[in-house]
Amino acid sequence: MQEYQDNPRLHLVRGEGSWLIDGEGRRYLDGNASVWTNVHGHNDPDLNRALREQAEQVAHVTLLGLNHPVATELAEDLAGLTGGALPRCLFTDNGSNAVEVALKLSFQYWQLVGQPARRGVISMEGAYHGDTFGTMAVGDRSEFHRRFNPWLFAAQTFPAPTHSECAGQVARSDATASLAALRAILERDGPTTACLILEPRVQGAAGMVQQPAGFVKAVTELCRRHDVHLILDEVFTGFGRLGALTSAETEGVVPDFLCLAKGLAAGYLPLAATLTSEKVYEAFLGAFSEGKTFFHGHTFSGNPLGCAVARASLCKLKPMLASGQVAERAALLGSEMEAAFAGHVHVCTFRQLGLTGSVEFKPAAADCWPTDTRAGYRVALAARRHGLVIRPLGDSILFVPPISIQADEVKHLVHAVRLAMDEVLPQLKAD
Repeated sequence: MQEYQDNPRLHLVRGEGSWLIDGEGRRYLDGNASVWTNVHGHNDPDLNRALREQAEQVAHVTLLGLNHPVATELAEDLAGLTGGALPRCLFTDNGSNAVEVALKLSFQYWQLVGQPARRGVISMEGAYHGDTFGTMAVGDRSEFHRRFNPWLFAAQTFPAPTHSECAGQVARSDATASLAALRAILERDGPTTACLILEPRVQGAAGMVQQPAGFVKAVTELCRRHDVHLILDEVFTGFGRLGALTSAETEGVVPDFLCLAKGLAAGYLPLAATLTSEKVYEAFLGAFSEGKTFFHGHTFSGNPLGCAVARASLCKLKPMLASGQVAERAALLGSEMEAAFAGHVHVCTFRQLGLTGSVEFKPAAADCWPTDTRAGYRVALAARRHGLVIRPLGDSILFVPPISIQADEVKHLVHAVRLAMDEVLPQLKAD
């Protein structure tokens, strides 16, 4: 907060497509997709229309004992993401809660089916699943959450794939050290493990750390072999970010729980969903006195306004993905990053997959800057002078534009970061 107080405020008052506009009329490309949520750009006429039409009917109806048609219709749309394999949907209002629901459903399921010893959770190193206590417990105990360790329940972790492993394909379940470590955990603790949670293909908050194609499928097979629930946290990776509606679809897998948020309502309103199977759902059925009820609800779960926008967004997104536009923009982002950052004296590494990317900075003649140098933060501030708002992470910059970004905007995104880093980084002292 001291940094925030010490720098000029940027008040954004309007949006047009991929651009945000401040009170003085200056335009900035939204390189952060408004915290990774924006799909079709700002002020989209089709989404605006869906929002207005729903607002003229009813703005909110609780799903606690009631229902409304647009929630039902959206739940049916979402069931289609897995071909009906996950037909049951529990709405919440943000990604952390979508994950909390999946964890609690898994824990309670094993109790209800007579296997209360299944209490353990496995996650991958570097994971980030949210900031509530359950999601902190299954995330990486980094500086984000380390101070809360005394209040968090135990979870096991297995290592993420290395960069060398990501250079190829995962052809067999024993192809990587990461999978070998996971197999060892499951062989030892499978009977007492409830679930494994994974951000498929890209760990966003870890710095866009990638997994090779086939990795998610191999993890799924291990979970099936040991009868352990698989939770795929697609809060970030869903709805076009990696070129498909879900990474589960791309990898050809069906988890036990699929967590969705961020792009679900296209960056307009808070909305999240946890999808699960009929098998899990049926375990919770019974007389009230049996105590099977899943006690979890939020005031604005399944809000009609958010559901209406989400349905309109899906209608627009499906043909956009089918047209190849998103794949073309992703390829362009990769080539522009290669041209801007490969071999640069201040670039430690860069990576890109779909419409995600990261570039990590370093001093010209040292491994890293002192922590308080704040290289990534300084580059992000400088980028504003070049018409870009973007998010830093340590000494890195993360590239997460709206899914609908145009070709010239992709070029502006990368060029603005290159200009900002060339202005800022040579001036920083490494000691």
